[in-house]
Amino acid sequence: MIGEAELRHYQEQGYVVIPGALDAATMAALQARTDHYVESARGKLASDAVHDLEDSHRSDAPRVRRIKDPCSLDGLYYRVARHPAILAAATRLVGPDLRYHHSKINIKAAGYGAAIEWHQDWAFYPHTNDSVLAVGIAIDGCDLENGPLMVLPGSHRGLVHDHHVAGRFCGAIDPDASGLDFSRAVSLVAPAGSITLHHARLVHGSAANRSPRPRRLMFLGYAAADAWPLTDMADYDKFRAAMVAGEDTLTPRLEPVPVRLPYPKAANQGSIYENQRALPRPYFTRVKAG
Repeated sequence: MIGEAELRHYQEQGYVVIPGALDAATMAALQARTDHYVESARGKLASDAVHDLEDSHRSDAPRVRRIKDPCSLDGLYYRVARHPAILAAATRLVGPDLRYHHSKINIKAAGYGAAIEWHQDWAFYPHTNDSVLAVGIAIDGCDLENGPLMVLPGSHRGLVHDHHVAGRFCGAIDPDASGLDFSRAVSLVAPAGSITLHHARLVHGSAANRSPRPRRLMFLGYAAADAWPLTDMADYDKFRAAMVAGEDTLTPRLEPVPVRLPYPKAANQGSIYENQRALPRPYFTRVKAG
């Protein structure tokens, strides 16, 4: 699945796309189960531990922008995070000893899915080394119009950009102060059943979906077993039980990687969408206006 060419591309550019990585039966189950959880937001008045709701959500017309922690919510998602094809790809890129870190399903429903501003995952959860990545499962096909994941190739080799506003974490990069050339961004177009893999330090984001087609991406975070988190780890036993391949270790690998901690915590809690409300001049809002 990941040969030498794909490995080099990931190392140099910070991402790789694997079309058709997951079988049709797995994808049909994911699509049906995700439909169920979107519909289960019907009747809700506010975001909660399961659903992060669009600003335009109504209790009689569910509009969900994220299903939170699906692997803890449902056995199907838990099993998918341990799918042999996904583990084979992730271990090829970060090594044979692999730990599951987190999960989420970001949803851009047809015609209104919210944007996510430019950011680096590393800003949210730095580790002792950067053998950390995210796998994206294309539950729906991602095309140029429905808000695909966009990445800045090679940016994982550069700075860890400031994700703060007025001294408080906001989960987004100030597009004006960063010096980044967003015209270089690449859209990760992929049919349903594909997976994307991107480095935790890669700058990425996504525009709003104004197409008639939905775009749902399930993200799974993984780290090398010897990459230990530098932020909260409240439950060591849970951390140890998150191993999905290879052997655990009590010896963190320490590397001189750039780190800026996500403190003080964002003024708006609940999800990245809420964190990013503090960004004074959002990039994707301005792109729309322009």
